[in-house]
Amino acid sequence: MTVVVYVPRDSAARSVGADAVAKAIAVQADARGVAVKIVRNGSRGMFWLEPLVEVETGTGRVAYGPVASGDVAALFDAGFLTGAAHALALGPTEEIPYLKNQERLTFARVGVIDPLDLASLSALGGLDGLKAALAMDGEAICAAITESGLRGRGGAGFPAGIKWKTVHDQPTGRKYICCNADEGDSGTFADRMIMEGDPFTLIEGMAIAGLAVGAEDGYVYIRSEYPDAIETMSAAADLMEQAGWLGADIGGSGRSFHLHIRRGAGAYICGEESSMLESLEGKRGTVRAKPPIPAIHGLFGKPTVVNNVLTLATVPVILAKGADYYKGFGMGRSRGTKPFQLAGNIRQGGLVEKAFGITLRQLVEEFGGGTASGRPFRAAQIGGPLGAYVNDAMLDIETDYENLAAAQAMLGHGGIVVFDDSVDMAAMARFAFEFCEIESCGKCTPCRIGAVRGKETVEKIQRGENVAANLELVGDLCETMRDGSLCAMGGLTPMPVLSAMRLFPEDFDPLHSKSGPLMAAE
Repeated sequence: MTVVVYVPRDSAARSVGADAVAKAIAVQADARGVAVKIVRNGSRGMFWLEPLVEVETGTGRVAYGPVASGDVAALFDAGFLTGAAHALALGPTEEIPYLKNQERLTFARVGVIDPLDLASLSALGGLDGLKAALAMDGEAICAAITESGLRGRGGAGFPAGIKWKTVHDQPTGRKYICCNADEGDSGTFADRMIMEGDPFTLIEGMAIAGLAVGAEDGYVYIRSEYPDAIETMSAAADLMEQAGWLGADIGGSGRSFHLHIRRGAGAYICGEESSMLESLEGKRGTVRAKPPIPAIHGLFGKPTVVNNVLTLATVPVILAKGADYYKGFGMGRSRGTKPFQLAGNIRQGGLVEKAFGITLRQLVEEFGGGTASGRPFRAAQIGGPLGAYVNDAMLDIETDYENLAAAQAMLGHGGIVVFDDSVDMAAMARFAFEFCEIESCGKCTPCRIGAVRGKETVEKIQRGENVAANLELVGDLCETMRDGSLCAMGGLTPMPVLSAMRLFPEDFDPLHSKSGPLMAAE
């Protein structure tokens, strides 16, 4: 009897030795004359347990982790191939509280399947959404997405169905679907996990989008720092085309959709949709002035749907199970689920997919287990390097777009980076300006110059120079950047700066800050 053992091929797991563990299992099995089939699945998203090894038993999968290659012989000795007890045993995988307490819709198959085994998809609902879409016209598909309440998961939260309908309503002709997979925000990795762990669901979502708006070509723009994702997506696209689910005749329907994988240019600004389009066209990644919007004048001047990975990867479950099913999750105008990513100084970093409405405290304390250092929590930055900071008093906010906006914060891509009480928030404000200075495309003055002057002014505050006047000046600079920048790069940089100043004013008092007055020479 052959025992199936799962060892993740996810790049996060590989970075901590998953390949060596898989090799050690193969060596031990061969030496002991045991028949073992090793499946390289995606990650379950519990990164503190990686490499996480799972064994298929008669009662389901049993997990062990974190497993090092040196642990493998002892696992065999203990009988782990039958799910036996061991110091690294975690019990049935699906019963691990971190995983059991989630609502996985977009990530339902991530960590469960071999990401390049197309044959295994049907048993787990793969391609059901695409098959449903092939029986519908474009307007009906757009209506279903609108009815579901799906909003863009890239940060802005714009209703996906309205964007699609805008492109659908443009005159017949060449149109495009562009997936923005330039996941550059600090503390985010959900896009990468999808592309490495279940690429078929993203491809399926893009094909559905193409059917909805009448686009026959789609582009996935993947950041250059994700070589494994690029390789996996390219292989998955080839498999889909060979199986007849991409190309000139999708599923024998006579309708076509061709997918192209493109490596990003290595610039944070290319995560902004118009900069990404410029890069796809072979130009330098700089922001376009709007209007016109990409839905009317996008890639190569044609109507274009631009969505991020999580938005498009969520589409198949909506078409497969219906809009009512999906909007049954969430709260208010934020329907469905949101993949949150826990990072920074946190004990249990990883991915949590939950319906909108879970509190930040539940995410940080219950799922995340508090700070990794054991020191008191002080702050978390939500929504990437341009997102606002929150303090402990704000952790009971229910996470939806409107609640966070009311608290002068944003959900963004769902990254949550945690800091303990040793963090210097004046230094973090300075970093926000410096990040903008480095990553700005330079096209507009408020962003290009404002970030430099902002960094210099915060440094003066840290040195104790005219603190009150310089704090006021930072506020003025932030207002100019927010109101005058062409895109969110400069427009959102004030968010972390102002939230740090508002919530942690003591760190901007050089006499009482953690670092004390900086020397003028610095």
